[in-house]
Parts: sequence; structure tokens; C-alpha cells
Amino acid sequence: MANHHQKPHAIMIPYPYQGHITPFVYLAIKLASHGFTITFVNTHYIHSKISNSQSRENCQINKDDLFARARESGLDIRYATVNDGFPLGFDRSLNHDQFVEGLLHVFSAHFDELVADLVKSDPPVTCLIADTFYVWPAMIAEKYNLVYVSFWTEPALVFNLYYHMELLKKNGHFACQDNRKDTIDYIPGVEAIEPRDLMSYLQATDIWTVVHRVIYKAFTDIKKADIIICNTVQELEFDTLSALNKNQPTYAIGPIFPSGITKAPFSISLWSESDCSQWLNNKPNSSVLYVSFGSYAHTSKEDLLEIAHGLQLSGVNFIWVLRPDIVSSDETDFLPVGYEESIKDRGLIVPWCRQIEVISHPATGGFLTHCGWNSTLESIWCGIPLICFPLLTDQFTNRKLVVNDWKIGINLCDKERVTHEEVAEKVSHFMCGDSTQVLRKAVKEVRKTLENALGQDGSSEKNFYQFMEDIKVNVRKRAGLSNGHASPLYQNGNGLIH
Repeated sequence: MANHHQKPHAIMIPYPYQGHITPFVYLAIKLASHGFTITFVNTHYIHSKISNSQSRENCQINKDDLFARARESGLDIRYATVNDGFPLGFDRSLNHDQFVEGLLHVFSAHFDELVADLVKSDPPVTCLIADTFYVWPAMIAEKYNLVYVSFWTEPALVFNLYYHMELLKKNGHFACQDNRKDTIDYIPGVEAIEPRDLMSYLQATDIWTVVHRVIYKAFTDIKKADIIICNTVQELEFDTLSALNKNQPTYAIGPIFPSGITKAPFSISLWSESDCSQWLNNKPNSSVLYVSFGSYAHTSKEDLLEIAHGLQLSGVNFIWVLRPDIVSSDETDFLPVGYEESIKDRGLIVPWCRQIEVISHPATGGFLTHCGWNSTLESIWCGIPLICFPLLTDQFTNRKLVVNDWKIGINLCDKERVTHEEVAEKVSHFMCGDSTQVLRKAVKEVRKTLENALGQDGSSEKNFYQFMEDIKVNVRKRAGLSNGHASPLYQNGNGLIH
């Protein structure tokens, strides 16, 4: 039986992609620094990728325990790994659908087995903080009498649209043979949104892919969560968060960064990171465009060739992160012959890098991005305006926030297909034109909102403390119920601090 004075002990499990792992790690560190015991769970494969990405010369982590250094600093973070159902050598990127089928149907059994061991820990496990995209947390939490916290690592707007999928379907904007193309103005907490700004899965005609089935199940499971936390800022999405709070306690506790974002406690990258600092040191301030399409999204070889040609024509200095698996095939040689030689004086191409170090460097003046949520928040924090080239999932909706709502970026292409002429024109104007100063000023204003939210009396900090208190209230309530007594404590479900 959990003693009222015992430390709360939370199991944390991110979805096995870089964009989800990063905020989970930082949240684990923040909770542990406020007295929580954390058991952080990665899959064997993710653990192997992170361990292997560490250079021998600069090994920042214990390869068996990613949080060993955190514990040395006094934080009670334990570490565990679990089988995701596939051998380590299985290519999860190339065989995406097969992998996600495994996460949907098989993975929960492996995780259940691990939780059965972890609940015997000292102090006892009392809470499960799971990624919203998992389809089984409510079942596991109920089985082991754990408080169920769902962690949403994307904007609240995206969460809200998924939450109201049935409303979109009922009104003919989703899951119809011919989806309506007019403005959507009936989602609670969303003033208006165009169909083109919905997530790619809500724009799709095939609505029974494996990812759709994950989304349907996950957003059924979420209705059973005790608490929902979002990696966003209350002031940036106030109406959306207020609407969500009418259904379930929902806390905006972002942006979830380490203290001193440019000096993370250890590397959690799935790929070896190139050091671009020497190259950047030789470039004038604000002269370099950073180009990256994130850790997960794929694009076509045709689009990459147009972007490559456009960057070359623009005359702008650039660093381009090109993952080996960026084109969803076995092909890794997708640039024109002699391209790197032709741009060597002003262009640097790397397979992966320390993104925060690049965008916080004085030489960097802009970011051509897929609009992943972590990249968007990091860019705002570093005061860097964005050129948006969304590829899939939430990135189209994130672009709406960046371009239409906050006005801190522009679209890369206004036509259906990207062309090298438009890339050259947009990049050149973005980096050198008069509008750049307007964008920079707007980014600084949004950055102030983030800073204020994380301040001592800021909304994210207050929400974070309220969230921790709600966990403790729910733990005591569950302990009382499992004892056969009704709990005298009452959860009011108000996740917003006014």
C-alpha cells in the first residue's frame, strides 16, 4: 500500500521516435528534480540507437544506463528497456507499417510484463506517464492501480482536432467520399481552420491505414486518462486548452526544455551528430540558413532535387541535414553528381547534427523546416524565423500556427509542387529581404511568451506544480479506493490556472 508520505514513483514511456523521446527525457529530469522517482522506459532498439550514436571520443553517457549521470547529480531516475517485438536488425523506417502494426497489437504484452516487475519497486510505482499515441495505457493503469497521465508532445490544437474526429466526420470534413473543402468553424476552442491545415491523416482518403487505426484507438483510450499534459504554452493556445479542460484536466506545461537549452544534460540523439561549429564560426552573423526535415518524415527524390537546385541558385549560405533514410527507399545517393563540390564554399551537408547548437549560433539566420513541433519550439526559443515545408502528420497544422497565427514564418511553396525557382526566390528573399526584420521581431515576441510561461509565476510553471499536485491527489484517491474506502479528496478537473 502506498504510504501518503512516500515519494510518487512514475513509469514514463515515450513513443519510439526522436520527436517524442526528447521532451519525455526533459520532463523526466524536471519531475525528478521536484522529488519524483522516475523509471524511464525505452525500447531495446531505441536504447541501442542512442548508445551507438555516441562517439568514442566524446561518450557522454553510460551505454547501459542513459540516466547514470542524472543519478550521480542526485536525481532518482531509474532506467529500463523493453522489447518492441522486432529484432534489433529490423529496419523500422523502411518497414514502417509493419512496425506500427507491432506497436498496435504486440508491444503492450511486452510492456505489461515489465510493469509487473516494476510495481514491486521501492518506492512503489503509483503513476504511468505514457505517450498519447499508445493505445493501451488505460488498460495497464487499471490493471496495476496506477494514475494514468497522457503526455501529448504536439500542439494542443492538433490534439483537439483528433479529439473531435467524430465531429469532423459528422460534418463531412473527414472520412467522407468527397470531404468538404469549406472552412471548419464548429470545433470547440478553434475559431476557424481550413481543411488544408488539418493533419495529413485527417486529409487522407484512405482512412484505414495502420496509423489511422492507432489514432482511433489512442483517442478512445485518452478519454480514460486521469490527467493530460501538453508540451505547449497556455497563452499561445488559450481557447483550445480551455475547451479541452471542460472534458478532462489538461495542463500546458511547455516548452519542456532542459535548464539552459543549449547545454542538454546528455545526448539523446538516435544518430551520430556532426559538429558544425567550426564551419559556422567562419560565416557572418545571421547569414546561414539551417535546413532540416527532422528525424522521421520522408520526402521524394524529386522534391529533394528541386530544393537542392533552389538552394544552389539562392546564393545563400546553408547547412543541410540529409538523413540517409530521408527518401523512403534503399537509395541513399539522391543528390546530383558533383553537387557537394559545387556548393562547398557556402554549403555544408551532414547526415545529422546538434540542432540546438546550430540554430543558437550567431551565424544562423533562418530555418527551413518540416515544422516538427520540437523544431518549431526550439527555433522560437533561439529567435529564428522559419520557412515551412511540412511533409506529414501534425506538420501542416503546425505551419498554420507559425505562418497564419503567430506570423513568425513563411511557406516554402505556394503551389502544389515545389520548384527550384520558387525555392531560390523564397530563400533569397527570406534571408536578405526587408520582411526578414518583421519576422525576427515577431519571433522575439513569441519567445517572450515562452520565457514568461517558464518564469517563476508563469503559466507553465504554475500548471506544472498543479499537475504534480493532481498526481498526488489521484494517487491518494486510488490508495483509498483500493483499501475499500471512498477517498475524501475531490479532483475538480480544472487544469488551467487563472
